[in-house]
Amino acid sequence: MEALKGRQVILRENAFLRRENSNREYMMKLENRYLLRNFLLEAGLISGRGMDLNAMGGWEDPSCQLRGHFLGHWLSAAATRWQETGDEEIRAKALAIIDQLEICQRENGDGWVGPIPEKYLVWIGKGKNIWAPQYTVHKLLMGLTDAYRIFGCEKALRIADGMGDWFLNWSGQYTREEFDNILDVETGGMLEIWADMLCFTGKEKYRELLKRYYRARLFDPLLEGKDVLTNMHANTTIPEILGCARAYEVTGEERWMDIVRAYWRCAVTERGFFATGGQTQGEIWTPKMKLKARLGDKNQEHCTVYNMIRLADFLFRHTGDPAYQQYIEYNVYNGVFAQTYWQGDAWHGQPGRGLLTYFLPMKAGSRKDWAGEMDSFFCCHGTMVQANAALNRCLFYREGEKLYVTQYVNADVTCGEGLRLELRRDYLNGSLQQSSVNDASQRPDDAAAAYENTPGYRKYNLTVRAKGETELTLCLRIPEWISGKAAILVNGEVKAETEKTGEFAVLSGQWKDGDTVTVILPIALKFIPLPDDPSTGAFRYGPEVLAGITEQERILKLADSETPEEELAPDTERQWGEWRTFYRTENQDPGISFEKLNEIGYQPYQLYFRVRKV
Repeated sequence: MEALKGRQVILRENAFLRRENSNREYMMKLENRYLLRNFLLEAGLISGRGMDLNAMGGWEDPSCQLRGHFLGHWLSAAATRWQETGDEEIRAKALAIIDQLEICQRENGDGWVGPIPEKYLVWIGKGKNIWAPQYTVHKLLMGLTDAYRIFGCEKALRIADGMGDWFLNWSGQYTREEFDNILDVETGGMLEIWADMLCFTGKEKYRELLKRYYRARLFDPLLEGKDVLTNMHANTTIPEILGCARAYEVTGEERWMDIVRAYWRCAVTERGFFATGGQTQGEIWTPKMKLKARLGDKNQEHCTVYNMIRLADFLFRHTGDPAYQQYIEYNVYNGVFAQTYWQGDAWHGQPGRGLLTYFLPMKAGSRKDWAGEMDSFFCCHGTMVQANAALNRCLFYREGEKLYVTQYVNADVTCGEGLRLELRRDYLNGSLQQSSVNDASQRPDDAAAAYENTPGYRKYNLTVRAKGETELTLCLRIPEWISGKAAILVNGEVKAETEKTGEFAVLSGQWKDGDTVTVILPIALKFIPLPDDPSTGAFRYGPEVLAGITEQERILKLADSETPEEELAPDTERQWGEWRTFYRTENQDPGISFEKLNEIGYQPYQLYFRVRKV
């Protein structure tokens, strides 16, 4: 199955476009001299004396052992942005950076082009405690391989190939056991890089590196069905499994796919996840189906969100199972959107914007800790720019004459010669006024009065734009969050109704210009209990989790006949032309207001509530 992306998919959804544009603005604001600083220092091209105090700090400071990791993320995000939009300015900036990296490699003289000294890798071979040097180098190689894959930049491939020679020589001096010890120190996605380079060059050295980077201590127990993840660092292993996924695509060897499936089963299917779709506390996997004791202030590291979305996308492309797309939907709205590029109302003197929060706290009374633009640059800073450059992905897929609509986001998709489909949500509001500026037409509209309160369903129209009649099978995902019977209409006529979730509704036939498929998805508030405590749960409206605004932990006290959902009532449901998702409690003292988690900025909040009957 082929994922449609790049200029095949044009976003029209404001919430997605705002984040992509903010991401582009931020990326362009970062000067090349700062992005390259640690590479130039390592190559002896600049001095560390008199450093600019306005330069990138945090993990990018020259005193940090992970310095330089962010540039690779930046290059990958820049390539993705160009692929989607044709943004020549960001492409030129990226190619100028690659020119400088080539100079650094030449000055180093041995193929090395890293922002850290080669001896860091020698030291981990001797058992010294060094902070993940291969993780750092992987980011650069990821950026270079993406620049080749997307830009077609041969220079980027040559630089990466020079580094491949360095790693072949370095890794070849160890016994199998010695190198297994080295692999126990976080390697990032080095396995994925060697699979990419094998694909791009066909050189046998990369097949050899794939063998050397086979992490038997992790992969073999997974294949045996053992739980090797509980209480282990999550984002050490996810990139390794993404490497297995890419190795399968390049080599076709089934063992690689078996490892990926075993990992997903151990990490997700058998382990469970929070109502947000995310996992982890303090960067480690929780025990299987035991989440209650892990509601802390460091849940859901953003890197794990991004990398698990990538893994779910891979598995969907190779299985067609819509469960992977449901997982993606939850993690986009309650992970990427909740943790990056927040924009909203100011709170107690705090600004109405937030760039990035490394973790998503789930402990009652917690607050998101927003990072600054130049003072942090931790790992999630990198996955932030990648995630928000790729928001037009994971929406549509093609397999022969089948088009899969997997996410309901306003977008145009080109899926064949002379064939385009336009997906739009009908907001059922009857008004486009967005503020107190009353400068638009106010012609009476039947829809304004027809829907007095928030509609109990989402309505989407998929319109065909074609030169002539076209044979196409539409596969429309029915989300697991629907609250009743979904309906599919073609040109106003009901063609299918279903309450089955986690499936595709399939429509086959000849389509002509102007044909419209309408998807009706009933939506309601749902209480999502913890797997290990049904009396404690979070509220989700469709795919989006709600948060209660409170500084202290609260218990919801309900009447015997009452359900948690009945305790919450819509609040401020309409503003100008917009239906809004706000709730409040009916009988708690004091009351609690609820907002979407991805609209929470600096407010203290509670996600999981214990429910007690009184």
